[in-house]
Amino acid sequence: MIRPSSPALLSGEVYVPGLSTEYVVDTYGIAAEDVAKLASAENPHGASPKAMAAVEEARNRLDRYPDWTALALRQAIAEKYGFDPEEVVCGSGETEVISMVIRAFAAPDEPVLMHAPCFPLYRIYANAEGRRPLYVPMGEDFDPQIELYLDTLKKTAPKIAFVTNPHNPSGRMLPEEDVRRVLEAAPGHTLVVLDEAYVHYAGATFGMDLLREFDNLIVLRTMSKAFGLAGLRVGFGISANVDLIRPLRLVKPTWNMGQIQIAGGIAGIDDDDHVARAVRTVVEMREYVTAGVDALDGFRAVPGSRANFFLTEILDPELDSTRVFKELLARGVIVKDGSDIEGLGSRYLRVDVNLRRHMDRFLRALQDIRVG
Repeated sequence: MIRPSSPALLSGEVYVPGLSTEYVVDTYGIAAEDVAKLASAENPHGASPKAMAAVEEARNRLDRYPDWTALALRQAIAEKYGFDPEEVVCGSGETEVISMVIRAFAAPDEPVLMHAPCFPLYRIYANAEGRRPLYVPMGEDFDPQIELYLDTLKKTAPKIAFVTNPHNPSGRMLPEEDVRRVLEAAPGHTLVVLDEAYVHYAGATFGMDLLREFDNLIVLRTMSKAFGLAGLRVGFGISANVDLIRPLRLVKPTWNMGQIQIAGGIAGIDDDDHVARAVRTVVEMREYVTAGVDALDGFRAVPGSRANFFLTEILDPELDSTRVFKELLARGVIVKDGSDIEGLGSRYLRVDVNLRRHMDRFLRALQDIRVG
């Protein structure tokens, strides 16, 4: 019998994305404009206008292969953050860069360290490649338990250590001094991966500065969130140590970035006005909606999020996350069911921060579920 290289490819976990607006429209008959899509951390103001214009122009090049390293995009990213293009690798979304990192820097059965809960694809990719996920449990209200993380890092000496900042799914943020402690404590063969997918919403930029001090660090970013290019699939990794970038370029699919992705990414990376608008909205609405949840009986916003989402804890013992998730869908609100995120459990929902009208719809729906 022909079998895949890893048992996880037969029976392994599959990532559960947020449901689409179309699903709610088709299933519940709710008008698309009335659906609050709060499960995929998308930009409240849509795509970067600069990127959209560039994508239109790039349609004239669809018959031509792009540069296999996405050189022009790497140059734009490098110039934006003050690095050399050789210190940048691009992927079809940050998720592809994560898979490349795991394949390139951990051999079969070698350990890969992460928090529990974490972004599921760290674990899914590690298992699929036959690597060995190791977990550091989070504390009360998803405290990252940095001392325990450091102790585990030293004792297990993983090949890769993921630090997600802000953390997904809690939105909690590690301060610079704690990230620095991780980099200093990491054994010589350990690659530290600082995943900054949501960093724009935290008002923190120190990850890029740390690259200039530590040669065991790679920073990952995405253009899906603050830039509004989730449907375009553009992500990248940066390291001041080119020896961490070259292997990723060799392991990636040869033409993993198309003409439209490259063009949109080049234009979008400099759309500072669009990013700033999204950040202002999220910061304002994050305070508004979490206060609104705290004012409801039976629910609580887990404090400390610095991302464009937060966790809602279900306090009512008669409810659980799957029931509330389904009840919200019937009212035109899409969130993430905590039961679909390993290690999160059935008492939590992950909820995006978005426009005021969507926040109000979410709060009204929660109140309706509680009363009903």
